[in-house]
Amino acid sequence: MERIGHYLGIDVGSVSTNLVVIDEKDDIVEKLYIRTEGQPINALRNGMKTLARELGDKVFIKGVGTTGSGRQLASVIVGADIVKNEITSHAIAAQKLVPGVKTIIEIGGQDSKIIILRNGIVYDFAMNTVCAAGTGSFLDRQASRLNIPIEEFGGYALRSQAPVRIAGRCAVFAESDMIHKQQTGHSVEDIIGGLCEALVRNYLNNLAKGKTIEEPIVFQGGVAANIGIVNAFEKALGKRIIIPEYYDVMGAYGAAMLAKEKVQSTGQKTAFYGFNAAKNEYRAKSIECGDCSNMCEVIEISSNGRIIARWGDRCGKWANQLTLNTGT
Repeated sequence: MERIGHYLGIDVGSVSTNLVVIDEKDDIVEKLYIRTEGQPINALRNGMKTLARELGDKVFIKGVGTTGSGRQLASVIVGADIVKNEITSHAIAAQKLVPGVKTIIEIGGQDSKIIILRNGIVYDFAMNTVCAAGTGSFLDRQASRLNIPIEEFGGYALRSQAPVRIAGRCAVFAESDMIHKQQTGHSVEDIIGGLCEALVRNYLNNLAKGKTIEEPIVFQGGVAANIGIVNAFEKALGKRIIIPEYYDVMGAYGAAMLAKEKVQSTGQKTAFYGFNAAKNEYRAKSIECGDCSNMCEVIEISSNGRIIARWGDRCGKWANQLTLNTGT
């Protein structure tokens, strides 16, 4: 039986670890959404095991791309051919599924982004990684506090008749305001409706401030599944919001396409270690370099007692030292 060559994209984030396998036509063959739960190595290991089982011997990996906050870690563990930031990966995926897209709204588990594209090129972007208000983890917390399944959260917002005004600039203030509104007798529907509007208002007043939001507008990331937030965006902007088919794994999808482009343009053989590589034991260690005023935090990864990667140093001294010692 002839084996088929595919490409793997990995997006390691603080809340989820996503893996996508695509074919030569950029069609998704397999996709996984795994909760990171503070242990990205374990999440990646579980994802690789699942893919190996699902794909079997009929598929081999021709190229690998990693993205997300844990992209360097994922690259070291699996052997990536290309490592790209989230902005580039999300933009590539959005343009594939929604040709001509001009605005990307991305809200994940712990952060949010806005990406402005013009003529197929990233023209401007902004990220919020400081405040959790409006992110997936914040919405999960509020749904749990109200004893409402997160899948039904958006439905409550749509049933709101008179959304209340919620302070959405800060996660702490927003929760306090919600509790106050409950105590004054407002319905759960109106409180959730008000919360969705507040979070969208906060997003537009901060990340999107000074930016021209033009259609087509794509909404991706896990929070795109919340119809209450989608409705609030459409209401605030007066424009249609498009939810792509693979909204929850767009970063990994983009990384897979970037890996395909890299391998095809260079003709190089993939650096992928194989699905069994994730079975190895890995340890992460932080080193604070005090050799200059930058005080860089250097991340060191070791496996089986051997240091295999370092990053985080601005001058490259620690990473270069490892390269010299290993001869790679």
